[in-house]
Amino acid sequence: MKWFVGLGNPGTQYAQTRHNIGFMAVDLAAKRWGITFKTSKCKALIGEGNVGGTKVYLVKPMTYMNLSGESVRAFLDYYKADLADMTVLYDDLDTAFGQMRLRYQGSAGGHNGIKSIIGHTGTQTFDRIRLGISRPAPGFPIVNYVLDTFSKEEFRGMPELLERAVDAMEFRLTHTFEQTMAKFNG
Repeated sequence: MKWFVGLGNPGTQYAQTRHNIGFMAVDLAAKRWGITFKTSKCKALIGEGNVGGTKVYLVKPMTYMNLSGESVRAFLDYYKADLADMTVLYDDLDTAFGQMRLRYQGSAGGHNGIKSIIGHTGTQTFDRIRLGISRPAPGFPIVNYVLDTFSKEEFRGMPELLERAVDAMEFRLTHTFEQTMAKFNG
């Protein structure tokens, strides 16, 4: 079993914001793999399917970004899941827009969703696909930036970034995360 957690905020007012790029990635994976988000439990929307012989869960926490760890913890406990099988997809200010960085451990780096997951799992070691949204101009408040919609130019670049993210997710189903990092980083 593999499970992918896309971070974001619930509600239509956040649907196309930078902070919801993790939701966008798992939504695209669901579309590509024919998975529907049918279940609402573990404080999340959950889609379940089989991809190339591997049981897959797609998880979208409905707790709001800063409490994402509550949903991850609930999923771990309810499904008796293994943290080593989880990959989290989320927005990253320190990665240029359109770029993707994969890591298997590290601090939250100021990301409150990751901070919450670390707090609820007790570890900084879990697989991550960081989707670059770049930093705002100096003096522009971070919270306003991440909760704002993408620019028209960024929207044009979104499909390529999201497709690469789903390609990495798919590759991860049959390869180690180290192999996935080697193929998709840089």
